[in-house]
Amino acid sequence: MDLLPGVRSATVDTDRIRMHYLESGSGPVVVMVHGNLSTGRFYEHLMPELPGYRVLAPDMRGFGRSEPAPIDATRGLDDWADDLDAFLRALGISAPVHLVGWSTAGAAIARFAMARPVASLTFIDPVSPHGYGGTHPDGTPCFPDCAGSGGGGANPELVQRLRDGDRGTDSPFSIRNVMRGLYWAPEHTEPREDVLVDEVLLTLVGDGGYPGDSTPSENWPGLAPGVTGILNALSPKYCDWTGLVDVAEKPPVLWTHGARDLVVADGSMLEFGALGAAGVVPGWPGAEVYPPQPMIAQIRALLERYAAAGGSVRTEVFESSGHGPHLDATDRWLAVFREFLAPIG
Repeated sequence: MDLLPGVRSATVDTDRIRMHYLESGSGPVVVMVHGNLSTGRFYEHLMPELPGYRVLAPDMRGFGRSEPAPIDATRGLDDWADDLDAFLRALGISAPVHLVGWSTAGAAIARFAMARPVASLTFIDPVSPHGYGGTHPDGTPCFPDCAGSGGGGANPELVQRLRDGDRGTDSPFSIRNVMRGLYWAPEHTEPREDVLVDEVLLTLVGDGGYPGDSTPSENWPGLAPGVTGILNALSPKYCDWTGLVDVAEKPPVLWTHGARDLVVADGSMLEFGALGAAGVVPGWPGAEVYPPQPMIAQIRALLERYAAAGGSVRTEVFESSGHGPHLDATDRWLAVFREFLAPIG
């Protein structure tokens, strides 16, 4: 790999899986955990800009150059949390670390912190604490089987194009166009786009990876989560980080949110409640039965409870950003992050 100056690549054997990671600097440890359909290289551009810290960006299970091991979705994001713990132990890191989690990884770092001490938590447009898709505002699933969430909701053309290694632009479901439309603001031109496309194409595609398996459902829209793969791990059937509120020693929290995020949003058009309300998916049973998921409101409510229970929460909204403000508003995101870390050390 042709890495940025100051960034190095390595692989470590843990007692769970073999993990590839990027590393830079020295000092207090910051671990940056990527989200779905991405790798540690989505943080590479940030790493040289954090002098005074040892920054690690691992490729998580199912993605990048780490061992292509399947994800047990019934554990939610605990496979990732436990892999992260094994990764740190393999590197001999025992002191609490600063954790950064983008999107899917928001749930993983929260689950890590629910079981282990951490120095701080930084969320970048995290998945709702109640999972992705098919919940009422209070987090209650719309149906007991969590219909409308999980692996069956993935677009089959996107899955096939990932499997085929498509780097082009001739389909809206080519990963290059998906990134342009969803990962950052539309007017942002990503200078490392070719690198990031190649990174996503390292994804483990199939039932154990992306998107995961699916089961039929008698409830609308006719599909329910399976038991393997990343999208099922994100289903409200298994994904739950509401217990962060109950952690005795509460690490300080930074929540950075792109106001133009189309992935994690109130009424995201990637979620069946919003698609049904818009008439895109027929047979919608109505808002009382299956409302669009208010993801941002759910995150805000959870963090307000965390603060009320004694935790420290800082929220920064990036008005012009999409799902990745660390990508399309890099300078400001770094300034906010450095300011957040400074008093913690």
